[in-house]
Amino acid sequence: MAPTSSSSAVDALDAPDRRTLLDAARAAIAGGLEGRSASVKDLPAQSAALRRHAATFVTLEIGGELRGCIGTLEAFQPLIVDTAENAYSAAFRDPRFAPLAAAEFERLDVHISILGTPEPMTFISEEDLLAQLRPGIDGLILNELGRRGTFLPAVWESVADPREFLGYLKLKAGLPRDYWSSTVQIYRYVTTSVS
Repeated sequence: MAPTSSSSAVDALDAPDRRTLLDAARAAIAGGLEGRSASVKDLPAQSAALRRHAATFVTLEIGGELRGCIGTLEAFQPLIVDTAENAYSAAFRDPRFAPLAAAEFERLDVHISILGTPEPMTFISEEDLLAQLRPGIDGLILNELGRRGTFLPAVWESVADPREFLGYLKLKAGLPRDYWSSTVQIYRYVTTSVS
């Protein structure tokens, strides 16, 4: 059976599935603190929604401050597996932070973003692109010159202006903030949050 789209997985999530996802994320991190790799126990017993392929980002915070964020942009494995692996990576492999310490675990807030399918945007100029952006709704992926960067929709909470949002995304992708080219590719996606 071919994997279904990530939007199908998002649409089918009920409250128990959401709790299971959060539990799987925390279990992966707890396992990492004990020297184990991320794994999902008894995958066949999980709900159909949690077994559908989906891309996720897992964001970790302590006291409202970022403590790690790692994710995937393409749906290539079951939602619950992607979540567990990204939770583990956010805790122990985010290059911006030291690996999570056991003393931090109880204070850790886990936020899961399930990505809808990215859609290519069509625009004739940077101004045209900026006019199409939906603050608070759109996550963006920027591809240019072999570089890639993404911002989740949650970034709009700290960068509300579309021009600033795009400028910081360019910086994240390793491009100058004022960079523009007719070859820039932008994809937009929405997310469903679980926390």
